[in-house]
Amino acid sequence: MAAAENSLAFQAQESRARTGGSMKALSLRGLGPVTMDSFFFGCELSEQARSYTFKVEEEDDTEHVLALTMLSLTEDAKEECNVVEVVARNYDNEEIAIPVANLKLSCQPMLSLGDFPLQPPVTFRLKSGSGPVHVTGRHQIVSMEGSEFSEEDESEDRNPELLPILPAKKRQGRL
Repeated sequence: MAAAENSLAFQAQESRARTGGSMKALSLRGLGPVTMDSFFFGCELSEQARSYTFKVEEEDDTEHVLALTMLSLTEDAKEECNVVEVVARNYDNEEIAIPVANLKLSCQPMLSLGDFPLQPPVTFRLKSGSGPVHVTGRHQIVSMEGSEFSEEDESEDRNPELLPILPAKKRQGRL
């Protein structure tokens, strides 16, 4: 089979929560309503497809997060160590590669990561072993509609008015 056929990458809409309606609108200071979408994410790493890159198109007022939930071996996996690493960018915008799982069918066939957040673009690479390893998670998209956020609002947030610290009052009597 072709590597593209072996690479399982799907995004099915998991949930869509839109603020408004009967719920109070979630709004950030100076911003309009916030829309949150969540989609399933999954890919398979194997000898045929040793890496998979998750990227998104940049859109205005949209924040993307890939929350990893689990890495697991399938029943077809050999008895060997399968090391999966994540290649992403750090705070200095430098590319770094970090191993996140060392899976072996007999002792640790899966690893739960909770909701391990990553900023796209992210590449998953099968550093050693032949897999197949399934990587699953959620692609979360937060978009802000009607953004009226200005630099004036931003400067107010950076320099909030400090209130004086008052001494504590002494208690009278016993409880």
